[in-house]
Amino acid sequence: MVAFHGKQEVKDFYLNRVREHRKMDQLRQSFGYWQRDRDGEFRGCAVGCTLHSSNHAAYESELGIPRVLAKLEDGIFEKLPSDRAQVWPEEFLSAATAGADLSLVWPQFAVWLMADPKWGVMNFAKNEKSKTAIIAVADLYRAKIAGVEVGAKQADAAADDAAAAAAYDAEAAVAAYDAAVAYVAAYVAAYDAAVAADAAAAAADAAAAAAAYDAAAAVAYVAAGDRKYIETRRAARLAQADKLLELMAAAPVFGEKLGVE
Repeated sequence: MVAFHGKQEVKDFYLNRVREHRKMDQLRQSFGYWQRDRDGEFRGCAVGCTLHSSNHAAYESELGIPRVLAKLEDGIFEKLPSDRAQVWPEEFLSAATAGADLSLVWPQFAVWLMADPKWGVMNFAKNEKSKTAIIAVADLYRAKIAGVEVGAKQADAAADDAAAAAAYDAEAAVAAYDAAVAYVAAYVAAYDAAVAADAAAAAADAAAAAAAYDAAAAVAYVAAGDRKYIETRRAARLAQADKLLELMAAAPVFGEKLGVE
């Protein structure tokens, strides 16, 4: 899959579309994908203003962007501060170069989200069982990035461990379950369940659930002060947005990757 099918004009078309929707005040959080409001005006979220539909898979056929990145764009958009959300679709489409190979952006983002020293959910793990589960799935994605084939048994074992960790923490975490981390499970799990192309991907939904439960449990302590809780959510969401843009911008262009002059 080639970003924007290798054509700058494709990138420009969609970038101009979302830019125009922002200028016309048609970009909305928590509204729906692409629908009429009470006044009969079409409005939509980041995905809706890009596609004029809710079909994340169309990012692949229309834009040459993996649908999992569309899911991430969607999930991040809904929880960004409103001022950043307004420019987010433009930032997202601007980040990738026409002709880039974005296939490893999701595995790289997944490793960062799980294991980053500052922002990784590993920082919120309450017990060794959860830490082990998160590390195992992060390692599967590291292997994918390195081009190492992962066997089904290894992936299944990681998924089972992650599911067990999630169940272990579930009772304590449910009351504090928070969308700022839970979107990983809600959005990415749906992607992996629908289009998993290899054994490693099958572990992602369980690992994301374990990570979300762990982080939500940690939030229970942070939320002792509402202001601190809100600041923490805001900082985490902005960090996720910035990291995704960084990884997309760094993705190699196919010709460069193959050493073509």
